[in-house]
Amino acid sequence: MNNYVIFTDSSCDLSQEMLNARGVYSASLTFRFDDSEKEYSNNEMHIKAFYDKMREGGVAKTAAVNVDGFAAKFEKLLKEGNDILYIGFSTGLSTTYNSARLAAEQLKESYPERKIITVDTLAASAGIALLLDMVIEKKNSGATIEEVAKYAEDMKLKICHWFTVDDLVYLKRGGRVSPTAAFFGNMLGIKPVLHVDNEGHLINVSKVRGRRVSIMALAEKYGELCDDEGNKKIYISHADCLSEAEELGRIINEKYGAKTALITDVGTVIGAHSGPGTIALFFVGKER
Repeated sequence: MNNYVIFTDSSCDLSQEMLNARGVYSASLTFRFDDSEKEYSNNEMHIKAFYDKMREGGVAKTAAVNVDGFAAKFEKLLKEGNDILYIGFSTGLSTTYNSARLAAEQLKESYPERKIITVDTLAASAGIALLLDMVIEKKNSGATIEEVAKYAEDMKLKICHWFTVDDLVYLKRGGRVSPTAAFFGNMLGIKPVLHVDNEGHLINVSKVRGRRVSIMALAEKYGELCDDEGNKKIYISHADCLSEAEELGRIINEKYGAKTALITDVGTVIGAHSGPGTIALFFVGKER
């Protein structure tokens, strides 16, 4: 059986240390602030400094991984005798996955004996991390690359993504709420509850009043959608609001018995669009 490696991109919001510990390879999306020409990889700026700059009015622009970036990293692994299973950022949110797919197609002619399989997770942030950890567990059980890829495809639409943001200005910049709705929503303390749908797009599902209520709404979504007979672990990502992320984990544990397996930062590339104060919850459900 050929050797194969798991490959992802930085939208999974796992630090390089976490990826190294998992034996996962990756490529990084990038960002820059509009007052500078300097481009940063996803983890290059300290996360606290990034969100502080956003709070001061900084506007971050992001960029997908391009085809050449993937091709260079893939080719190195192919030359070492590895097949590659890429678990990538939702096509509903970025062109990154399509860049990886095109790079894989370009390399097939030069490496006909190797396999590169790409999976569009239709996921983001720790939703990808959760699927990655499930994929790694499947790989470690002895499954082939084809078996693991099928498993990823079978499970990806069961990875539930629910999140809330603290300031509507960032959704306004992305065109997800109108300027008027953002102004009055912030004034009245309105907090949206959103999720990532089966096409991998961000969808505004409901609005609640107050931060505490929005956190409770995320917990209630776990109770509504979780797979009682399956994986009862939750993953949480947060944009510089660790104590509230921990609170969400406690609420879910007390109400439903699920344990927090991972709390991680919402990375710079995703945080550029959702803003500081974002809290996101991920778990395996009966459906998204």
